[in-house]
Amino acid sequence: MSRRRSAQRRVVQPDSVYNSVVCAKFINALMGKGKKTVAEKILYGAIDLLNDQKDADYTDGVDALNKAIAAVSPGMELRSRRVGGATYSVPVPVSPHRSQALGIRWLIAAAIARSEHQMKNKLAQEIDNACKNTGAAFKKREDTRKMAEANRAFSHFRW
Repeated sequence: MSRRRSAQRRVVQPDSVYNSVVCAKFINALMGKGKKTVAEKILYGAIDLLNDQKDADYTDGVDALNKAIAAVSPGMELRSRRVGGATYSVPVPVSPHRSQALGIRWLIAAAIARSEHQMKNKLAQEIDNACKNTGAAFKKREDTRKMAEANRAFSHFRW
């Protein structure tokens, strides 16, 4: 941990199509090897697929993305803390910025792990499942919450 001042938080510019900061952050997290246009095509294709679904709980694809990230974002996480030669997993509350970043990361990882053919289809299905409180990303959040509840006895080690 640095003893100097904390790092400045970068301001993310909203994306050009939906004028949404969340979409821009999702594109940046989805991007691999600097290929931003590929990441944009994947996300916008997934949003278009979500817009085409009629039996949905959301108004449009961007609304679905926001609901999915909110459903998957954790409230608590576990941090390892070394006390007197023993290592304890201590539950710590998560800041809103980190919570959103973890939610985005977990959605992308769950979409990659799916066994469908195109990434936009995988991402659209994972966002739809997260809106319905199902799917691998939502399960990851619930597992994290359950582990934090189980380790609540060690919360007095939090600094």
